[in-house]
Amino acid sequence: MIEVTDLTKSFGPLAVLKGMTFRVVRGAFVVVLGPSGAGKSTLLRCLNGLVRPNGGSVIVDGIVLDRRHLATVRKRVGFIFQGVNVHGNQTVLQNVLVGRLAEKAPWGVLFSKEDHRIALAAIDRVGLGEKAAVRASSLSGGQRQRVGIARALAHDPAVLLADEPVSSLDPVTGREILELLRAINRERGTTVVCNLHDVGLATRVADRLLGLRAGEIVFDGPPDQLTTENLARLYGECLPDPFAAEVTR
Repeated sequence: MIEVTDLTKSFGPLAVLKGMTFRVVRGAFVVVLGPSGAGKSTLLRCLNGLVRPNGGSVIVDGIVLDRRHLATVRKRVGFIFQGVNVHGNQTVLQNVLVGRLAEKAPWGVLFSKEDHRIALAAIDRVGLGEKAAVRASSLSGGQRQRVGIARALAHDPAVLLADEPVSSLDPVTGREILELLRAINRERGTTVVCNLHDVGLATRVADRLLGLRAGEIVFDGPPDQLTTENLARLYGECLPDPFAAEVTR
């Protein structure tokens, strides 16, 4: 589903991604771990063209991600932003309908009955069916993040990219959001790549973990292979004590 080869990205003299290579199979749930500044957000933004790499290649669903194919790839990829990124003065339905814009020509931005049907189905799937006409500003943080997920689902993506989707939520709500993403992954076969800081949550939902440090992959494997030694190599002195208790050995 996703093929990344020798991916590099620098911002001025700062090298953020350093020749990264990996593949993600269709239907996988991959969590990207690593300390702040490891390159996690930059990596996700390279996977849907929000950030243009300096070198290497990204292929999504068999399509090379470049200027020529950017719009085509973005139709296949949904993005859930860090924190909560919804328009508070709009209703839940209006927010989710934005996800249908990927299917529209620049001159055809009127939403059809089918657009409304798809948006309402996405809203219902994330558990907000009774909130479609409610302004997003009146929702809780967890509910607003569900709106963001519904918006990403509204154009039926083959891939969901989630950049720290629970960073602004309390632990219980964060776990509910990740369980929702995992359920969508299983039900729809949607490939998910998700950045997280919380190792405990990552090991609960992921099929595979990618550990980044200073723009390089230092761990790649299933959660049950993540050891305290792996975590120490991944986080170094930044490793909080509770992290060590989250691994199985």
